[in-house]
Amino acid sequence: ANNVELIQMLFDGFLDTLSLARGHIQHNAIEEKSRALSKAGRIVVGLQSALDFEKGGELAKNLNDLYAYVLRRLFLVNARNDLEILAEVHGLMREVAQAWQALPSLLKVKGASAYSVN
Repeated sequence: ANNVELIQMLFDGFLDTLSLARGHIQHNAIEEKSRALSKAGRIVVGLQSALDFEKGGELAKNLNDLYAYVLRRLFLVNARNDLEILAEVHGLMREVAQAWQALPSLLKVKGASAYSVN
């Protein structure tokens, strides 16, 4: 898989994991919820660590800021079992994921990205 496909897979995994966390909150499965949110957080950290600030410039900085915000919100979801915050995070990241789905058709230069994925 190329860089864009890898990032898309991370977003898919993140969104799936949030859906699992939602179900666990609704069913009061606290341990499972915590595991799901922890996995979601690790995916976000992975997305952050893959950012290429040199090539990605302002886009990479903005994504980094968004991911830091998402991590803070995930902490609150876990602490409060807050489905509204979970929905907010899901919506934000779904929008970014949709942008990544459109990216391959927009890229004219192979490998142009805000990420550096090896």
